[in-house]
Amino acid sequence: MSNNIIVAIDGYSSCGKSTLAKALAKQLHFIYVDSGAMYRAVALYFLRNNVDMADHSQIEEALKNIHLNFHSRDYESHITLNDEEVSEEIRQMPVSEKVSSVSALKEVRREMVKQQQRMGKSKNIVMDGRDIGTAVFPNAPVKLFMTADPKVRAERRFKEIHPKNPDITLEEVFENLAHRDYADTTRAESPLVRAEDAIILDNTNLTPEQQLQFALDKVEPLLKS
Repeated sequence: MSNNIIVAIDGYSSCGKSTLAKALAKQLHFIYVDSGAMYRAVALYFLRNNVDMADHSQIEEALKNIHLNFHSRDYESHITLNDEEVSEEIRQMPVSEKVSSVSALKEVRREMVKQQQRMGKSKNIVMDGRDIGTAVFPNAPVKLFMTADPKVRAERRFKEIHPKNPDITLEEVFENLAHRDYADTTRAESPLVRAEDAIILDNTNLTPEQQLQFALDKVEPLLKS
């Protein structure tokens, strides 16, 4: 194993994975990689270019034209799609409704996993997603699996997106999360499952500060050794 430390954070949608990952990276001075943003950016490209997800040749061709980069400002992760800043657009509902089906495609997952593994070869990183501890970094020294009550998750997501999508309802958000949970856990390619050695972090009743401390307690012994 290389000397660099990888913290893999997996879990369901709207469990606060990115909130924890960003805070942890900032505290430890690690690089934060938002794998979910990568799949969202691919979904955005597919939407814009009307990629037929039943046509494998179209998918392969599209992936050749997708170039993703991360830029960090104040530990906020900003993603560019072919040099265009798309951090805001990928959080809109059309992308949210598309991302699970796009991320289920084996061609997409394999390409994103390759890119993610390259990122972890030379730096200390915190990466969050659905299959980081199982498919991307199965040997990561720290793996967390995040979960929370579905109603609490829906309320958190609603508060996040309602200011930009005032017509959205809590029920629509709840249904979207339920659909994504089903799609994420039942897909054939790298489904969302807890790695056997992943530590469960249920943050239904935890503050961001409490969940950060929970994670720090798991990582800091490695830094000392």
